[in-house]
Amino acid sequence: MSQHHIPLLATMVVFALLYIIAAAQFPAFRRPAIFGNFFSDNAFLGVAAVGMTFVILSGGIDLSVGAIVGMTSILVAVLIQNRHFSPLLAVAVALVIGTTLGAGMGAVIRYFKLPPFLVTLAGMFLARGSGFLISVESVPIKDASYARLSEWSLSLGPVDVPATTFIFVAVLLLGIALAHGTKFGRNVYALGGDDDAANLMGLPVGPTRLRIYAFSGFCSALAGVVYTIYSASGNASAANGLELDAIASVVIGGTLLTGGVGYVAGTLMGVLIFGIIQTYITFLNLSSWWTKIAVGVLLLFFVLIQKVLARPAARTS
Repeated sequence: MSQHHIPLLATMVVFALLYIIAAAQFPAFRRPAIFGNFFSDNAFLGVAAVGMTFVILSGGIDLSVGAIVGMTSILVAVLIQNRHFSPLLAVAVALVIGTTLGAGMGAVIRYFKLPPFLVTLAGMFLARGSGFLISVESVPIKDASYARLSEWSLSLGPVDVPATTFIFVAVLLLGIALAHGTKFGRNVYALGGDDDAANLMGLPVGPTRLRIYAFSGFCSALAGVVYTIYSASGNASAANGLELDAIASVVIGGTLLTGGVGYVAGTLMGVLIFGIIQTYITFLNLSSWWTKIAVGVLLLFFVLIQKVLARPAARTS
């Protein structure tokens, strides 16, 4: 087994241990419906985290994710509820704006050689401010077709699977296909492995970086749409701090912060660990802040694993 697989293996072990401990203490955890909730309750986080995985795999970071989720959610709600747009048109507008914003940040990073941290920080303020410019109040969506979509679910045995779960799984499969079955995915790994080497090999470093941030913007906008389906409303202040949860999910899922190593499937495990911790803390009747503390401890654990794994590589180089 390659040492690159160790973080992913550690994630799977942590996931299994957490689930066994929770199921042993609370028999309700064994219900398939509870397991299904791990997906549906964290669908918008999962969709955003898939885009973040590509960014971190390339050695970058995207701090605008949560703000774009809030901005697109309120945009969709206002377009449908106040401007009487059809839901499909409102969703299309939100996706185009999110993708364009992501591509714009990628272009600035590419052409001006600026650190992704600073550029996406500016994108975060731009998106969050634009969201509050659209509406400072939460806007419920009362459109009949949108309400039916929010309430719709497909019964698969004992589990009712809502539309948000299907969207999350579809984006996850798209991410896996892009990362492991396309030239774009190979370029992302090469970019994260060694930027200069990728340049010398003649890979399209600049265009790839732009597409990575455009894809992250698309995923963030789609996460905003998923949020509106989940809550039947839009809110500019929604998903505050979601970018940090997405980064934590990606790192806990085994993707190295230095880039070049990781799996989109690992991000799924990171999101499910989030779901288990949230549900376990709810069952324990503790404050939701304990979720942040538990995730912080796990994140530190995985960063330490990455540091240990990086030492042999540094000696080799």
